[in-house]
Amino acid sequence: MSLSQATRDKLMKVSTATLTTALFKRGFKNIYIQNVHRLRSGPNMVGEAYTLRYIPAREDLDGLESFADPAHAQRKGVEECPSGAVFVIDSRQDASAASAGCILVTRLMKLGCAGVVTDGGFRDSPEIAALDMPSYHARPSAPTNLTKHHAVAINDPIACGGVSVFPGDVVVGDNEGVVCIPAHLADEVADEAAEMTVFEDFVLEQVQQGSTIIGLYPPTREESRELYKQWRTNNGR
Repeated sequence: MSLSQATRDKLMKVSTATLTTALFKRGFKNIYIQNVHRLRSGPNMVGEAYTLRYIPAREDLDGLESFADPAHAQRKGVEECPSGAVFVIDSRQDASAASAGCILVTRLMKLGCAGVVTDGGFRDSPEIAALDMPSYHARPSAPTNLTKHHAVAINDPIACGGVSVFPGDVVVGDNEGVVCIPAHLADEVADEAAEMTVFEDFVLEQVQQGSTIIGLYPPTREESRELYKQWRTNNGR
């Protein structure tokens, strides 16, 4: 199932907080990637997951000469990441060595990647932060990936920050964090999150004007529901 432009556009305008609530209503409690942080604030990141999985490095396999192999999974994964995808890296929540550096992340950006997420760390993190592409990691990490990570699989199911990520899942990031939406739910979750966002804009405006949240959030009073309908009409929402 391919992510439609309409759904992508909706997800660009909703928060990860709203998405976690919409997914919780469907029984999903573990879809927020833990302990990853955006390197620089900006617009939302939205794209289908394209994955890379690391296992612990082994000294006879992970010397610098391994990068010369065009089939090296890290290099190959970067080169094959589709435009519009989010490159998601399973680093086993180990940021003691880099998951990638500025050159590889720049290549992803130039290929049209929508963003990059790792539960490990980036080297060259100040330079990555300056790039025009959303990037999320646990913390900066200067050592090369080869000291701790062996790239073993491209576009397989992975774990990232304690969350199961399957290729093609829809990954959404904002300035708070990253959510992974099962692909088959992306359209309906985007629709509901867009509606929730409009309602919460209304609620926030009412609260800023001094309203109580009782009967308003959630709207258990009929007068709150009627006020919301009128507000939507008046604001063209």
